[in-house]
Amino acid sequence: MSGSPTDRALGASRLRVEGLARSFNGVPAVRDASFAVGPGEILGLCGHNGAGKSTVVKMISGQLAPDNGRIVVDDTPVELRSRQAAQRLGVALVDQELSVVPTLTVLENVLLGDIDVPFINRRRSAVARCRRILDDMGLAHIEPDQLLSALSIGERQLIEIARALSQNARLVILDEPTATLSDAESAPVFAAIRRVAASGCGVVFVSHRLSEVLQLCDTVTVLRGGDTVATTPAAELTVDELIVQMLGEAPRRLATTRTPDDDPGHALRIDRLRVPGRVADFTLTARAGRVYALAGQLGSGASDVLRAVAGLHPAATGVVELHGRPVPIRDPVRSARHGVAFASNDRKSEGLFLDKSIAWNLVATRLPGLGRGGVLQPGRERRAARSLAQRSGLPPQRLAERAVALSGGNQQKVFVGRCLAHDDGYALLLDEPTRGVDIGGRAAIHRLLRQAAESGLVVIFASTEIEELLELGDVIVTMRDGRIVNRYDGDVDGALLVRDMTHGAEDET
Repeated sequence: MSGSPTDRALGASRLRVEGLARSFNGVPAVRDASFAVGPGEILGLCGHNGAGKSTVVKMISGQLAPDNGRIVVDDTPVELRSRQAAQRLGVALVDQELSVVPTLTVLENVLLGDIDVPFINRRRSAVARCRRILDDMGLAHIEPDQLLSALSIGERQLIEIARALSQNARLVILDEPTATLSDAESAPVFAAIRRVAASGCGVVFVSHRLSEVLQLCDTVTVLRGGDTVATTPAAELTVDELIVQMLGEAPRRLATTRTPDDDPGHALRIDRLRVPGRVADFTLTARAGRVYALAGQLGSGASDVLRAVAGLHPAATGVVELHGRPVPIRDPVRSARHGVAFASNDRKSEGLFLDKSIAWNLVATRLPGLGRGGVLQPGRERRAARSLAQRSGLPPQRLAERAVALSGGNQQKVFVGRCLAHDDGYALLLDEPTRGVDIGGRAAIHRLLRQAAESGLVVIFASTEIEELLELGDVIVTMRDGRIVNRYDGDVDGALLVRDMTHGAEDET
């Protein structure tokens, strides 16, 4: 374990949070949050949506002032009135929303926002510093002068983390840093975090991936309902025990209704689908009543299969049929008209209209059917939105609010709920349906997808998370390097999925 036993015995801390509380419009978001992070310690901060994690992170990074309680940095009580003030005290934050700038170079992004960068910057020393940071992050293949736009989403996240780790911080807060990363891409991030902790820095690590919390962290603090309910050494916890602390009850596996492959129900047939450089000869027949999972790390081709079927890869070739009718695969509008509903892995950029109401977002793809003579009928719009909100588990009293006001889990419910507006016979495709969603929101979204399959929709999702694949997938198709590795019907060992996703088919003779 990281950290100095002597330091901990003496009570030394990089950060100590004592009875933090914060309310919004009289509604408490955090009531009593207390924990400490010692030098060299990695503390996991866990809790489901609404538990208060985001508010606590904002308070200890200088974005919000607490109503009560105090924050102690290096054993000195402090008032953090801004992120700049926090950075001056050695507190660095990697937010869950990317703040890198694609039009700038890697070097410029690493230096961006660092208050210690001199007004007249010496390029040679800056490049050398950037080179060291990239190497430490396992990014030796990336050059400081590369434009960020040339990098993958996973690499951009790594640059975001590298920027925070470059600020010589004594405390680093990582808020969902691996939400967009595959297991392979997360490995150098974990290695970098461990190196930072070994140097004496304290780390607060927030993640919904509970297995990686237990893998990386020394201790785990759990918030529930705005209160700290437990702080436990990670070595003494299992994922199920951590879920019990977060939710107050043991996890339950969803009941599944298994439909045989020869069922005459609606089917989506994908035959010899190809996407140049991404997917080679993908073939699958998916039927209503079962949930199909495409398992693969980033770059495996799993996401590209869904995007191609949804018409978002203009160079895709192959045959796609839904209920016996051909589906055009080079035009997203025509694909949708032929019965394909798609939820991207990026709800902010490709899914929601954050400045619009929740109601408007729910019905956004079916507006033509809610009008008369080309004029939208408000009554029909309201009824449709209320119906979808009920199906999606969203509070109807919040329909008039803007989507931006929702938590990440509820935003994802809106995105998925919009797709549920279709009758049976449709195909529902979802790329990372619970990315950045906590355990409670994840269970609710899984329930929605299960109900959608049982109601007559064809449901296929892609995921990089082993737990989600095992929990939700009735049929799991593993992919690597654009090709199918294996197909599993029914129960499967997670180790097999990891082997397929990371090593592909192996010759065991």
